[in-house]
Amino acid sequence: MALYAIGDLHLSFTVDKPMDVFGREWKNHVVKIEKNWRKRICEEDTVVITGDHSWGRNLEECRQDLDFISSLPGRKILLRGNHDMFWDAKKTRRLNELYSGKLAFLQNNYYTWEEYALVGTKGYCYEGKDTPEHFEKIRDRELDRLQVSFDSARADGYDRFIMFLHYPPTSIGEMESGFTRMAEQYGAKKVIYSHCHGKERYFDSFMGEVNGVEYSLVSSDYLKFRPALVMF
Repeated sequence: MALYAIGDLHLSFTVDKPMDVFGREWKNHVVKIEKNWRKRICEEDTVVITGDHSWGRNLEECRQDLDFISSLPGRKILLRGNHDMFWDAKKTRRLNELYSGKLAFLQNNYYTWEEYALVGTKGYCYEGKDTPEHFEKIRDRELDRLQVSFDSARADGYDRFIMFLHYPPTSIGEMESGFTRMAEQYGAKKVIYSHCHGKERYFDSFMGEVNGVEYSLVSSDYLKFRPALVMF
């Protein structure tokens, strides 16, 4: 019953979005994902997928992508990414009902693995693409969602946490953020995130232990499309 994580599968069974235009490492990436997944993951394992599951713009366009994820071994918990247009933030409960027993969607809630609560949200970091006002609005909204996740787990008696984000926990150049402070406040053992692609972006945020919290990047291309072992 191991816990794994991977992000940014970027599936496109229905829409025309070939990923190899982003680099040769993406050539046949779906074949690599399935091969490595089936080699590493057992049905008893849990895999948290940290966002950017599908290029589909709505649920119908991404249905085959979600069915593919559902067909893979293990318990799958999905976090929302910036490209997941099918996932209306207000309809997480509907997605959980629709895919009950197949996939679990993490937002404004939490799941468990062993004695740990698995908490998370999409997160947000400044990438120079929006105004400071817009950045702060989205960041604060995500911090509120993350606190709901933590507080829901704590109210149910959990005091051990593993925290998941899609975006890195800090903007480039930051030594801390609301996300890192919340991880430290609640005593999260690990923070797992993705979103960063290409060698020039792999190290945009924390890696390794910072103030007692272990940070790990799990973008699929960084992992060479092999789910990363988080705990066992």
